[in-house]
Amino acid sequence: MATRKESDGDRFRVRPAAPKSRAGSRPERFVSQVLKEVSKAGAKASGQRAGRPASTFGRGRVAAGMAVGRLGVHARRVVIKARFVVLRKAGANSVSTHLRYIERDGVTRDGQRGQAYGADTDAADLKACEERGRRDRHQFRFIVSAEDAVDLEDLHGFTRQLMQRMAVDLETSLDWVAVDHWNTDNPHTHIVLNGRTAGKEDLVIAPDYMAHGMRMRASEIATEWLGPRTEAEIRQSLQREVGQQRLTGLDRALLRQAVADTVDLTGQPEDRQRQNLLRARLQRLEAMALAERVDANRWRLAPDMESTLTAMGEREDALDTIRRALKGQQRECLLDGASITPVIGRIAAKGLADELHDRGYLVVDGIDGRAHYLKLPRGADLSALPVGSIVEARPPGRERTVDRTIAAVVQDGIYQSVDHLARLEHAADRDPQATVDVHVRRLEALRRSGVVARVADGVWQVPPDLVEKARQHDAQRGSGPTIELRSHLPIDQQVRAIGATWLDRQLIGEGGGLAVQGFGAQVRDAMHGRADFLVEQGLAERRGQRMAFSRNLLATLRDRELSAVGKSLQDQTGKTYRPMQDGARISGVYRQSIQFVSGRFAMLDDGVGFSLVPWRPVIEQRLGQRISVMVRGSSVTFQLMRQREMSM
Repeated sequence: MATRKESDGDRFRVRPAAPKSRAGSRPERFVSQVLKEVSKAGAKASGQRAGRPASTFGRGRVAAGMAVGRLGVHARRVVIKARFVVLRKAGANSVSTHLRYIERDGVTRDGQRGQAYGADTDAADLKACEERGRRDRHQFRFIVSAEDAVDLEDLHGFTRQLMQRMAVDLETSLDWVAVDHWNTDNPHTHIVLNGRTAGKEDLVIAPDYMAHGMRMRASEIATEWLGPRTEAEIRQSLQREVGQQRLTGLDRALLRQAVADTVDLTGQPEDRQRQNLLRARLQRLEAMALAERVDANRWRLAPDMESTLTAMGEREDALDTIRRALKGQQRECLLDGASITPVIGRIAAKGLADELHDRGYLVVDGIDGRAHYLKLPRGADLSALPVGSIVEARPPGRERTVDRTIAAVVQDGIYQSVDHLARLEHAADRDPQATVDVHVRRLEALRRSGVVARVADGVWQVPPDLVEKARQHDAQRGSGPTIELRSHLPIDQQVRAIGATWLDRQLIGEGGGLAVQGFGAQVRDAMHGRADFLVEQGLAERRGQRMAFSRNLLATLRDRELSAVGKSLQDQTGKTYRPMQDGARISGVYRQSIQFVSGRFAMLDDGVGFSLVPWRPVIEQRLGQRISVMVRGSSVTFQLMRQREMSM
């Protein structure tokens, strides 16, 4: 029987047909099956965030959905950082502190104080804005940073147009104020949005709109103003990222492309230039030990690559901040946490390390000849730390000398200030009462935290493990160092100042560790000038190469300053100045606190006259209330109305 030779095409021919219906439920579409399997594998559909579905509540959901895939590669890039603040949890002063800081000095083009503006005014009233939002449940804070902000020039107009489009997306008028900051390499705008709609309802913004919708609108406006990015601009921007020691857009692209920490560049991509840039970036990461070459087209990324690059970027930003603050002066730089000992020096610069969360930083030019970059705990008041002032920064969770001294003085679990004073007098301490006062203030701070208990005036019950409990107390107070203002005056103004200065404390031996270079050398020169001034005032004399200072030098200088200031205030107010008398009780209404050379003092008004007593944080909540004060030497005991006595 003859057989016909079949061609290859006749052997197998695919004839797809519609899937046959099974009894019961409707069959799942093929695309749905594929998406389900992809989801099981851990991938995500394009335009959707992993970990949660698109938001189904809040205003702006429609606009957020439109943002997915709307911006092309040629759109101008804008970064928006958003923070949702629940006012009840944030604290009573959170809003005022934030508003005051964004309008601070040195943020304009010419280094002047910032000016808030709104939708229809170039001089917005921040206090009025705060008052309007006082009863709001929450508040929104944004930082808008366009990549080409310098070219935009009119940030006022850009911000207003952005807020207008947001109002359309959110279907309500918006109550907002903004301040432009030009004090960084990339100008940006801080926006504070109150949390109520025009109908006085809570303004609830969809999370996806905050994450994507706002950025889409800002990018649209920037692109309309400046035109789309050219191929040359895109290429130059990416080339700059290749060698940077920080997390870049190329790194994020590699992380998205990686499967099991491995990036595969095999194939012939349409965008060959971008693929070459990714290869160049991987080679740079390989040199930084953050990537490992597997073969010609594959690299394995380090598990901690993202966090390491982020930390490296923060380090570079900190070093740039130090260089700008010191204006070319050469210093060894120590970043946050690098010093295990207290840092003493002048504040060369200050600002916000995290502007969105109001976490500040200080650049301290230390007496050790080194420059220190210090991140402060959240909520730290930068306004109380003027540039040029002298501060001491103690690392968190470190044992304090004052705690060890208290533990050494304790007998049978009891610390008595009288016994401590007697010991110091026997040891010929230069100012025994001032030394005791330091330890008493520390005990009061520990008492408010429950570490020690005050038995009577000048008597405390102290646990046997005081040093360790005190260290734990300090560690729990915040994630940053403890900052104490030693003098609000720069050292050049302290040389001939009337009052007890920080330089005086250095002269009588309270300080040490002065380097022969940097700020340490400047302090040495200032101390020589201060010594000459004290000789002129009859408070010191030279004995060969040594200086002999009068007894109770600090108290004498303080009393001279208070006498002069008291007479000046007497002429201004018409009320009689009543100097403090040892052992006398002073009563009056706490009117205000005043910063003098010798420190901060509180004014107590008895209706006819007034007195000046050392200020302590414990009385600040009693502003406008009557306070009774007992003066004993240089220490005072406050008696608050209807409160138990607080020895300070």
